[in-house]
Amino acid sequence: MTSTLLITGATGFIGSRVARRATTLPTVRTTVLHHRRPVTRLPPATPVITGDLAEPASLRGVCDGVDVLLHCASRIGGPAEDCEAVNARGTAALMAEARRAGVRRVVYLSTASVHGRGPFRGARPDELARAPVSATSRTRAAAEDAVLDAGGIVLRPHIVYGEGDRWVGPALTALTRALPGTVDRWTARLSAIDVEDLADALLGTALAAEDALTSSVYHANHPEPVTCHDLLRALAAAAGTPWPARDIGYPEARESLTAQGRTTHDLDMVAVDHWFDSRALWADLGRDPGPGFHGRFPGHAHWYRRALAARATIPREPLAPGPAPQAPDQVSSTVPSARRA
Repeated sequence: MTSTLLITGATGFIGSRVARRATTLPTVRTTVLHHRRPVTRLPPATPVITGDLAEPASLRGVCDGVDVLLHCASRIGGPAEDCEAVNARGTAALMAEARRAGVRRVVYLSTASVHGRGPFRGARPDELARAPVSATSRTRAAAEDAVLDAGGIVLRPHIVYGEGDRWVGPALTALTRALPGTVDRWTARLSAIDVEDLADALLGTALAAEDALTSSVYHANHPEPVTCHDLLRALAAAAGTPWPARDIGYPEARESLTAQGRTTHDLDMVAVDHWFDSRALWADLGRDPGPGFHGRFPGHAHWYRRALAARATIPREPLAPGPAPQAPDQVSSTVPSARRA
């Protein structure tokens, strides 16, 4: 049986992978919702419709004839009102269209940052309250509510890496270069997922049998967390950044960044555990989650080497928008994700 799939955010880091995979499936008719950036690297015959999440009237009719809606578009950063317009009101309007058109399933790409400040150590979604601390996270939590009220499914990844990454690699490389040493040996454990594996999980969730899914909210990461040491060292090796010879404590690290006029947000993100129980997603999909960071990252090392070398002066912006600096036991969870449709 052929299903018609509508994908938002199909020009983004994650959504573009989902769209490319979907167009290879013979039982799926794929349509993408486009706002500003041109849709590329898809078969020329792929239907493209225009709509702006910030303009609800432009969404009228976009879900007509759609069986499954895969919502991968979000506004990340910028003015709070823009986040509200796109993430909260825009998603609510899109869900109203999905309901009106009789869409059978909705899947929303959210973020683990809706849980707010860590540390987090192996908890399932139903064991954690949502406590978002930034405008981006608060409005994405509101988007989750709209999706769940419409009977949809929410996936929450944490750190997403791979070719095309404009958040994790640049920001954490900048952090390593700015600090005079490793911080408490970088022992914190972090949930992460390769962008291609996340795309597979999103598409798998969208097309799963009705009785396969046991939850409406899933953490979407590789089940095995990666240590901050291994993540930062792999990025440093790819970027040609010397690895520090000494280790320092969190207070000295924070003082050093503050003296340089840098935010401590990225330090806080990786200074304590941020890992989530993601086993349920892979079990329900009946899929192998793949080899994880140590098996996947080497395949991206060459791309990171070129990308990071091209950014000899890496800007000081944080990995993703977050709250004011906090002590390491009050850390904001953040994740790179899809941009606005």
